[in-house]
Amino acid sequence: MSSERKSSVESAERSNGLARRSFLKGAGAVGVMVPASFAVEARSYAESGSSVLGRGDAAILQFLAAIETIETDLWQQYNELGGIVDSEVPGGSPIPAYVQALQVLDGDMPQYIHDNTEDEISHMKFLNAYLAAKGAAPVNLDAFRTIPGSKATGAQQIGRLTNLMELTVDTSWYTRYRSTGNPDFGDSFPQIVNLIDLPGIPATDVPVNSDAIQLIANTAGFHFATIEQGGSSLYDALSLKCSSLLALRIVTSIEGSEVAHFEIWNDKAGDAPPVDSGDGLVFPDLNLNPATQTNQVMPKPCKFISPDLPLCSIIRPTSIELNGATAVVNFLNDTGLFHGQSQGFFDTLFALAKAADEAKRECGHG
Repeated sequence: MSSERKSSVESAERSNGLARRSFLKGAGAVGVMVPASFAVEARSYAESGSSVLGRGDAAILQFLAAIETIETDLWQQYNELGGIVDSEVPGGSPIPAYVQALQVLDGDMPQYIHDNTEDEISHMKFLNAYLAAKGAAPVNLDAFRTIPGSKATGAQQIGRLTNLMELTVDTSWYTRYRSTGNPDFGDSFPQIVNLIDLPGIPATDVPVNSDAIQLIANTAGFHFATIEQGGSSLYDALSLKCSSLLALRIVTSIEGSEVAHFEIWNDKAGDAPPVDSGDGLVFPDLNLNPATQTNQVMPKPCKFISPDLPLCSIIRPTSIELNGATAVVNFLNDTGLFHGQSQGFFDTLFALAKAADEAKRECGHG
């Protein structure tokens, strides 16, 4: 992490108590922009006699709403240039050269990108509508859409929450899910390729069939899975803190969607072709190394609960320490996703994360 970003994180952690109070007060006043139908459904649900949302459950769902807003922002950028633009996922115009490079990984990549984007939009809208229906403050991060996006033809020239131009992509999940190890037991896993400060989308227009555009597509392919495997573990970790069965149902049901996303991208990343960037970065041929075999896409059974028990195929890690809310914010920041964000953004996100991590499961909630 750069000294600038580390300073932002440390300052955010010091001030997150005040930031959370001021942010949620503002969020309650401003609300979240959702279609009128969502507002009607929220009112109807709130008037149906359902119980009040507990403080801990509200904190968990608010943090997840913030993460889904962030995911929506980054996936919309991918979809604008490499997916399918339609009424469900509007904005932008795909670049043929980028689409072609992504289709080297799989011919259906544009459709998968579109569908993943649509899913994240639905998660964001649902969580905010549910929070509003329960009388809790929804999450609105619009004030922090200040990061410039791609200048390539087809990209919307609007402010973004996330930076896809300077990604440091963690690829250790690839070997983690192909081994019997588990980070919850202290196991570590190597990077299969060092993707440091690279774009996941074209910053400007680039030639068709060039090594440059293929490297960008390969980086994106691995970034897709990096994001979704993290989401899978996050939902699993926070589910154990839910007090009400309805909050637990929401968290575990959305988790299933995140797991489905990861499985798709795990498979597609394995088809990333070897690329020599010409400046020292070589994207390897994954089929040449038994440890990175591309036909192993289901999670390999690993240690779980106790090393004395049989190996079990699971999502990993699942501990709050490694994949709780604060851990996820730190992880995303370390990947460069928030490079260029404001102090206020870090204050807000760490405040929401701290509240979610401090939630405790309470008995007696239905």
